[in-house]
Amino acid sequence: MLSRLAAHLVPFFGRLTVTADPGARIEPGSIIVVNHTSLADPALVLAALRRRLGAEPVLLAAAGLWRVPGLGRALSRDGYVPVHRNTARASAALDRAAVALASGRPVMLYAEGRIPPRREASEAPPEEFRTGLARLAGATGAPVVPVGQAGARRITSGGTAKQIAGVLTAPLRRPCLHVHIGAPLRLPRDVPSATALAHGAVTEAWRTAALALGEPAAGAEPVSGGRGRGRRRAGA
Repeated sequence: MLSRLAAHLVPFFGRLTVTADPGARIEPGSIIVVNHTSLADPALVLAALRRRLGAEPVLLAAAGLWRVPGLGRALSRDGYVPVHRNTARASAALDRAAVALASGRPVMLYAEGRIPPRREASEAPPEEFRTGLARLAGATGAPVVPVGQAGARRITSGGTAKQIAGVLTAPLRRPCLHVHIGAPLRLPRDVPSATALAHGAVTEAWRTAALALGEPAAGAEPVSGGRGRGRRRAGA
């Protein structure tokens, strides 16, 4: 339900375009990893994945969202997994994600583990990844699909007042938004190496998305072979 809702609502708040690498696909039981910049970016990515590949993933999300009236019930109904960050219960989210993967559902997560504490709306490379992604991929053998998004901070960023103003004015401003879907990866078993490889792939996908919007992508070095593999394709 939430993926379908996002697909209908996102065009109301901005102009979403989607591109993909050659061979980009989401096989049953894939892990989708995305850069996290804004409260708005889950909706952008869910809409893009449904539009381009027909995918409706299970999302690992902050447990606090389950306390929002009505939303928690919808999240549970769609099979989303609460993450109790910085508690002893945090690792339980990976166990539940593994169950979803084993059932054939794709799982989407944010390996950075947080929205960066920046107030400006400009783009920036993904922060350092935590190890949960690599541990989940290693335990399940699931392929990893890197996704980069840019423009979400044009809807919501900064403090509470600025975020509310951004949401309220977005239907009038209609900011440009872009999601780029990378080709699937198989991560090595070594957790540090797997984490670095996934971070590089998401950074490159983000770089493609940012450049598609004319945003500077400084501070992100392209991964080996990234620019020569036909990163850009026609928007969907």
